[in-house]
Amino acid sequence: MRCSEAKQALAAQRDGRLAQSDITTLQEHLEQCPACRAYEQRLQCLNTLLLSQTPRSFSSISTERILLAVQHQKHITQQIKDIQTQQQSRMARMRVIGLPLAAIAFFTLGSIPLLLLALTIVQPDWLVNMLSLLGDIVDVLIVLTQYLQAGLMFITRDNRLLLGVAFVLVVMMGMWLRLMRHPQEV
Repeated sequence: MRCSEAKQALAAQRDGRLAQSDITTLQEHLEQCPACRAYEQRLQCLNTLLLSQTPRSFSSISTERILLAVQHQKHITQQIKDIQTQQQSRMARMRVIGLPLAAIAFFTLGSIPLLLLALTIVQPDWLVNMLSLLGDIVDVLIVLTQYLQAGLMFITRDNRLLLGVAFVLVVMMGMWLRLMRHPQEV
């Protein structure tokens, strides 16, 4: 028996496909050939390593916790589906109302310049009064801006006031985030 045949016979013996007559021939070859004997020992080592049972490792997460997490995920998925359904129904209502509303808004905004032109032609005194009223509103906005600028300069000059304003803003932002969080299970 040659070495290549012996290696094939060793593989067949491992699988249980080797005939009894070939086993004796293989044993005779292994007694005479040190290379095939070393190959057989390596195969036996590999078989013991592969066939040895590895200790089972258990997760620290219980089955109950996994099932609770799955149920929680299902509940969240159902909430998302409900929100999507509500959004789709709102969008359907907006499609019915939205087009006429957009047409009315476009018509109204487009007619404002024409109305001003007609007022200029028909009653120029009324237009002058309206423009002076708009000028007074702009003056009031300018004064309010100056007061706001002075107040901001006063706040930034004093570190305690700046700290207080920052604290109030942080608290307000925290309240807003608390109110805007996702709905949770009761």
